[in-house]
Amino acid sequence: MNDFPRLPLGQWVEDGIDFITETFGGFFDVIKFIIASVADGMNFLFASPPFWVMLIIFAAVAFVARGWVFSLGTTVSFLLILSLNQWENAMDTLALVLVAAAIAVIISVPLGILAAKYQPVSTIVKPILDFLQTMPAFVYLIPALILFRIGDVPGIVATVLFALAPGVRLTELGIRGVDKEVVEAGQAFGSSPSRILRQIQLPLALPSIMAGINQVIMLSLSMVVIASMVGAGGLGQPVIQSLSRADVSLGFEAGLSVVLLAIFLDRLTASFGSGKGYFRFILDSFNFRGKSDGTETAEADSSGTTSAAADAEPAELTPPVR
Repeated sequence: MNDFPRLPLGQWVEDGIDFITETFGGFFDVIKFIIASVADGMNFLFASPPFWVMLIIFAAVAFVARGWVFSLGTTVSFLLILSLNQWENAMDTLALVLVAAAIAVIISVPLGILAAKYQPVSTIVKPILDFLQTMPAFVYLIPALILFRIGDVPGIVATVLFALAPGVRLTELGIRGVDKEVVEAGQAFGSSPSRILRQIQLPLALPSIMAGINQVIMLSLSMVVIASMVGAGGLGQPVIQSLSRADVSLGFEAGLSVVLLAIFLDRLTASFGSGKGYFRFILDSFNFRGKSDGTETAEADSSGTTSAAADAEPAELTPPVR
């Protein structure tokens, strides 16, 4: 077995990274500047106001999402984070998570839609997603560190790659899971593919898409903690410090802060996906979740007397609530 020729795959990858760094160094500097500027702005937005201002904002968002019980739990959770002296780290982590998750969602949702619409795209994307999901998390840090050096940016880039896959998969699954008869009804009314996508497929696939966004945020939170090894700030720093010093108390406090932050983000995104709390009224005000059954019945009863309008421009189609 020792005589078997060794495949220098790792050396080829290293040579490729060196070539990319030398050839496209300016491009990656621009990407680094953009991501760093957004991250710094988001960090300033969360860290600069007094803690009580952010606490009121979090409680209000929680109240809109799920009601007063979730709002009270959110208030208690963030007060506990404050009492553990982890408020600034938690705000840094929240800023990094939101930036990384936003970039991942911007990439994953359109890519999932394309994969659902075109089978060749799905065939190409699936093995790439399998590769991204099975690669160890620490490996993402190596090329990100080489391309963007130490700081928040390599952590954000590694987090985006790590958290990308569920958003693509669940978006594709949601679009493909829409009832074909509903889509065919929209086509029969003469609606364009973009209108069918906007008013039928996306609203009906919203729970699956929001589940994907939820998973993107959760994976981003877990990866941001690991990304502190390459200089990213937030709650990952005290976690790494506790490991290096075997400090149980610091590790538990930082870990508990991560857990509380994860629970808040998880419940929040899950509520937005299912339309719980006052968020349902926001969706209904924009007519995004569909008309009520009574309205649809009335329109169905009156459709026989308005058949002459069939030759006119097709009306806006809104799917029923399912």
